[in-house]
Amino acid sequence: MSNSSHKTSSGIEIKTLYTSAKPMEELPGEFPFTRGVQKDMYRGRLWTMRQYAGFSTAEESNKRYHYLLAQGTTGLSVAFDLPTQIGYDSDHEMSAGEVGKVGVAIDSLEDIETLFGGIALQDITTSMTINATASILLAMYIALAKKQGADLKQLSGTIQNDILKEYAARGTYIYPPKPSMRIITDIFEFCSKEIPKWNTISISGYHIREAGSTAVQELAFTLANGKAYLKAAIGKGLDINVFAKRLSFFFNCHNNFFEEIAKFRAARRMWAKIATELGATDPKAQMLRFHTQTGGSTLTAQQPLNNVIRVTNQAMAAVLGGTQSLHTNGYDEALSLPTEGAAKIALRTQQIIAFESGVTETVDPLAGAFFVENLTDEVEKAAWLYIDKIDAMGGAVNAIENEYMQEEIAASAYTYQTEIENGDKISVGVNKFTEMETDLTEVFNVGDEIRKVQIEKIEKLKAQRDNIKVSIALKNIALAAESDKNLMPGIIDAVEQYATLGEIADVLRNSFGEY
Repeated sequence: MSNSSHKTSSGIEIKTLYTSAKPMEELPGEFPFTRGVQKDMYRGRLWTMRQYAGFSTAEESNKRYHYLLAQGTTGLSVAFDLPTQIGYDSDHEMSAGEVGKVGVAIDSLEDIETLFGGIALQDITTSMTINATASILLAMYIALAKKQGADLKQLSGTIQNDILKEYAARGTYIYPPKPSMRIITDIFEFCSKEIPKWNTISISGYHIREAGSTAVQELAFTLANGKAYLKAAIGKGLDINVFAKRLSFFFNCHNNFFEEIAKFRAARRMWAKIATELGATDPKAQMLRFHTQTGGSTLTAQQPLNNVIRVTNQAMAAVLGGTQSLHTNGYDEALSLPTEGAAKIALRTQQIIAFESGVTETVDPLAGAFFVENLTDEVEKAAWLYIDKIDAMGGAVNAIENEYMQEEIAASAYTYQTEIENGDKISVGVNKFTEMETDLTEVFNVGDEIRKVQIEKIEKLKAQRDNIKVSIALKNIALAAESDKNLMPGIIDAVEQYATLGEIADVLRNSFGEY
C-alpha cells in the first residue's frame, strides 16, 4: 500500500500506534466544551432526530410532514425550491423548470399556511434551509404563528441564514456581501427581542464540505465565518452574551470515522476560544451547538444500498462527536430526493443507534483514547493555520471577496477527484468491487405541472388581496432599507398583507443591488 493511505482526508499523518495523549482535565459541560456542551449529554436527552423534507407544492410537503411526525420525527426541516431560495416567484421567467424541484415552492404566506396546515408551530421545532431570503421566510413563519395564537416567546427553530458560505460554496446569494450582512444583523437584533428562543443563524460547514473541502477546511472556514458574524453583531451594538447563545452550527459528517469525531470535538474547543476572545463570558455564549447531516457527496449512485452502511457509519461518528441534532440521508439520494421508504430507514438508523447500540450510556465515550485525543489536537492545529491566514486578510468577508476560500475548496475537490480516478482512494462499488447495475425501481420525481399550479395560486392571490395595502407595505420596506431602521417589522407587515416573496426580494434588489 502506498504511504498516502496513512493520512486522513485532510492530509494529517496517521501513526501506526499511539501510546500517549495529554491528560484530559476538563469535564463535559465545562469550558472549553471539548467533551460536549451538556454535563450528561444523551443520558439527559437524546439528540433531535430531524429529517429534512420539502418538495413540489406545500400540500404535498404537508402530507410528508404529517407522515414523519407520525413516525417519531422530533423536528421538521424544510427544503425550499431554487426560486424561493433566490427570491423569485414561481411565475418569474427565471423559475421555469425549477419550481418545486429541490424543495417546496413558497410564493406567499398562503403557501406557508398550507405547508404547516394542522401543525401547531408552538409545539414543534422547525429548521429552514434558507439564506438570501431568510428574512422573508422567517417573517411568514412568524405571521402564521401569530395567526395560530402562538406565544412568540416560545417559538423555537432555526433559519440557516448563513450568506457567507453561499458566496464561498453554494451560490444562492442575491445581494452583495455587505448589505447581506446588514439583513442578517437585523434578524439577530429583531429575534433577540421578539423570538428569543429562535436560532437566528446556522453557520454551515455542510456545503463547504459538499463543494469539495477537506474536514479541516470545513472546520476552519465555518468558524472563520462564525467569527465574522460575531463581529458584525457586536458592531451593531448587540450584546455577545445574549445573541451568541442563539447561534448554531451545521456540519457535515463524511466517511473518515475518527477524523470526523476529532473535527466535532476540536470545533467546540476552538469556538469557545473565539467567542471568549470577543468578550463572551456566559458559558452558553461560548458553547458551539451543532446539527449534523451525513455526507450527501459520499453517497454513490452505484450499488445504492451500500449507502445505508455509509450513513450508519457517519451517523455514529456524529453521535460520538456529540451532535445536538442529526439528519440521516436516504440511501437513494444520489439518484433523487429520498423516497418515503428511504426516509424511513434513515430515521430508523438513528433510532437503532439511540436505543440499541449503547453509545448513549456515557458521555464522550472516546475521550482519553490516544488516537482520538491526538487527532483532535492535530485537526485543531491545522484549522487555526487557516483561521490565522483569514484573519490576516481582514476576516471572512474579505477572504471571500478575494476568492481565497473558493480557490482552496476547488483545489481540494480536484485532488480528491484525481485520487478516486487513479485508484489511490477506494470508493466501494465505484472504483473497486464494481458490478453490473440493476436500476433502483423506485425513484422520486417532481413534474413541471407544479409551476402551473403555483402560477394560478399567485394570480388568484393578487386578485383577492388589498393591493393598496401591499404597495404601502412594500414602500415601507424600501424606506427602511435606505435608513438604518430594522427591516424585519416591515417585512412581517408585508407578508401579512400577502405580498409575495418575489415582490419583497425585488424591493431589496432595488435598494441593495445584485451580486
